[in-house]
Amino acid sequence: MARPLASFHLIVTIATLLTVLGLVMVLSASSVESYADGESAYALFIQQAMFAALGAVAFYVALRLPLRFLRQWSFPIFSISVLALVLVLIPGIGTKVGGARRWFDIGPLSIQPSELVKVTLIVWGAHLLASRRGGQLKDILVPLVPAGLLVCLLVVLEPNLSTTIALGIVLMALLWFGGLPVRLFVAIVATGTVAAAVLAVSAGYRSDRVRAFFNPGDDPLGANYQALQAKYSLADGGILGRGLGQSRAKWSYLPNSHNDFIFAIIGEELGFLGCMVVLALLALFVYTGIRIALRSVDPFLRLLTATATTWITAQALINIGYVVGLLPVTGLQLPLVSAGGSSLAITLFMFGIIASAARHEPEAVSALKAGQDGRLSRLLRLPVPEVYTPPVRKPAPRKPERPRQPPRREPAPQRRRRAPESRGTSSLRSTRAWEPTYPMPHRPVKRQNGGGSGA
Repeated sequence: MARPLASFHLIVTIATLLTVLGLVMVLSASSVESYADGESAYALFIQQAMFAALGAVAFYVALRLPLRFLRQWSFPIFSISVLALVLVLIPGIGTKVGGARRWFDIGPLSIQPSELVKVTLIVWGAHLLASRRGGQLKDILVPLVPAGLLVCLLVVLEPNLSTTIALGIVLMALLWFGGLPVRLFVAIVATGTVAAAVLAVSAGYRSDRVRAFFNPGDDPLGANYQALQAKYSLADGGILGRGLGQSRAKWSYLPNSHNDFIFAIIGEELGFLGCMVVLALLALFVYTGIRIALRSVDPFLRLLTATATTWITAQALINIGYVVGLLPVTGLQLPLVSAGGSSLAITLFMFGIIASAARHEPEAVSALKAGQDGRLSRLLRLPVPEVYTPPVRKPAPRKPERPRQPPRREPAPQRRRRAPESRGTSSLRSTRAWEPTYPMPHRPVKRQNGGGSGA
């Protein structure tokens, strides 16, 4: 762990192991249903493998992308992803499956723009907040919060509550690591929680899931069927599991076993030890992501890495939580493991950005410039990252000072010659000794009605 490129190697290893595990488990969980539907037993596996290859290319591209290019194009790409969310809602353009319009069909591939917008929101939000460091509260909230709410609204219209929750997590992580005050952050989280609860009970199938969670014994063949079958599958695996490919639940007993509930198939075939391996890889990913964020000197990389780590970890924990019965079923996938081509390729791209951030650690940059790049970097022919130099802030222009003028001297008051006083006047003066000696301002005398003047 003391080596300069340890974080980079850990990210590459974690991404590779989770992707390989996901491909194996997708093949095992989907083969039976694919064959029962009259297709090849390898149909879904081949599609997942194609997206894994596309994700590997995206991982490599993310490693080679200059950070300057990534930041300059963050907003245009985010705008394109928002436009894609609008287009997918139009009949005839977006594909409707299971009552939801979420996909673009491009030949044999299906692309889900709501998965893309997670990454674009993270990159653009990190660039925006890093550029406005030390600004006012308005600079943190605007335009990030309105843009995030717009994206969440478009995803809700698909409808897709699970992805809306993931986008809410991304937005909250950006605000937290961006320096939002705690009181305002708690207020926003509370408002988002209430909104998510209202959305959860607003639609029939979502409210059925919530009721099934709070009443696990009711309707075992209806709303509770999927959650109960997942628990039976985990219990059937025991400590060591039934063996790879030996699952019983995948024989049409557990719906979506290759997608949302693939963790249950892992527990049945690989047992408790297999589940612990997945959790250990996720824990190692959390440690590595925090390590990269703490070691980065670039504020943009700190925000990006911390937010991406929060998003991937939270999504994985939510998926595992509803599989084991700790949370209501939401439909969030297990990153890099569940079947889903768009999610796999885009998550691998995000892992590539995190790996690039690991290569920008100060110790890693020094080692790479000294020629200690290692076999992997030489094999991939990765460019040497640039050293981060903080921008020089120009001092605020000072107002020109006015030339000092010498103090203005007032002319000395001229002494009036006293008229000769009589004894009466002299005695009157002596009786008015209480009058002050400093000059008193003269006030104009008000003219009374009827003419005349007073003294």
